[in-house]
Amino acid sequence: MLDLNYVRENIDHVRNALKARRGDTTALDDFARADEERRRVIGESDQLNSQRNASSREIGQLMKEGKKEEAEALRAEVGGLKNRIAELDQLRAQTENRMHELLSTLPNIPHESVPLGESEADNVEVRRWGNAPEFNFEPKDHVDLGLSLGILDLERATRLASARFAILNGAGARLERALIDFMLDVHTREHGYTETAPPFIVNSNSLFGTAQLPKFEQDLFKLRDDRELYLIPTAEVPVTNYHREEILDASQLPMKWAAYTPCFRSEAGSYGRDTRGLIRLHQFEKVELVKYALPENSYDELESLTRNAETILQKLGLHYRVVTLSTADVSFGSAKTYDIEVWLPSQKTFREISSCSNCEAFQARRAQIRFRRAGGAKPEFVHTLNGSGLAVGRTWVAILENYQQEDGSVVVPEILRPYMRGLEVIRA
Repeated sequence: MLDLNYVRENIDHVRNALKARRGDTTALDDFARADEERRRVIGESDQLNSQRNASSREIGQLMKEGKKEEAEALRAEVGGLKNRIAELDQLRAQTENRMHELLSTLPNIPHESVPLGESEADNVEVRRWGNAPEFNFEPKDHVDLGLSLGILDLERATRLASARFAILNGAGARLERALIDFMLDVHTREHGYTETAPPFIVNSNSLFGTAQLPKFEQDLFKLRDDRELYLIPTAEVPVTNYHREEILDASQLPMKWAAYTPCFRSEAGSYGRDTRGLIRLHQFEKVELVKYALPENSYDELESLTRNAETILQKLGLHYRVVTLSTADVSFGSAKTYDIEVWLPSQKTFREISSCSNCEAFQARRAQIRFRRAGGAKPEFVHTLNGSGLAVGRTWVAILENYQQEDGSVVVPEILRPYMRGLEVIRA
């Protein structure tokens, strides 16, 4: 959430930032009108309080002079003023609540380094790593490979649940587990993250803290009971909220977490997109990286988090690129995002496999996550960062497609073989 006073004092800058995001400014206009009403109410209330105080002094003087009738008449007027002031106090509270509601629907302000854009086509490539594999045959996609190898079953998954679910069998299931263990080992042993295993169900306060609520409720799976509980769309939600409503010591920062969880998304509004295979499912696995950082260091931490996620692809020998998302494509809560996109031979293009974002104080303000510097300084909001390290299903897809052989088998990347009980090739 944006700071209320910042929005009030920089309304034109915030409006321009919303326009750069290709966003609707209606809520901001409503906020400005509510703020104007709040100022009017405070002005009237202050005037009436001043009048009441003056009248109270006058009543005391009249009583001293023995002018009881005049004093009682003035006291009745003061009673009317008190009633009006109480009404204004209630109106002020309602207006301020409305302003906070409107603030919760406004996205973060893009960092000055984020490129301006009209669409995702304006995202800017930062770097590439590796080379696309060359085949002397027409490469298959991961669905055809997985079905022919007997490691992927979409038909029965649909029968068990619905479309956009998948079953992995045999070496396919083992490959998924191997990737999870491999990613967690790299991030904890080499990059210094602390592994955590959070709940897969969270409450509405947690989802508000990371900005999925109230704006994106349609994308969530909500439990059918009266406790306002939801399946997590990403481990970012429980892990970022780990220190919700706490004040940390500055010496604890940066704080770095790595978590494996399944993720659940309804994918509302995305029907017809990526319906084949594992690219866009209702349930998928992910290893998530989350950081709390000092404000002055958070962009250095974004660079290192992104490099940490890239390390996984490099160790797997997968060709990828990194792009900076433009203002039109950056997510609701992010101030700046790098997307890491892996090469898929069947599509002859790069596809997103990780988004690494700096949310600055946007989430921390919603979740009240603060820190205190030495010497009893006033608490400040931490900066929160998150990124996939990586999306497991899409990494599974990339391995099948990039390491496929002409006979339909798939070579297991060497670094994964210890996690695959020494298996070197997945065959039918």
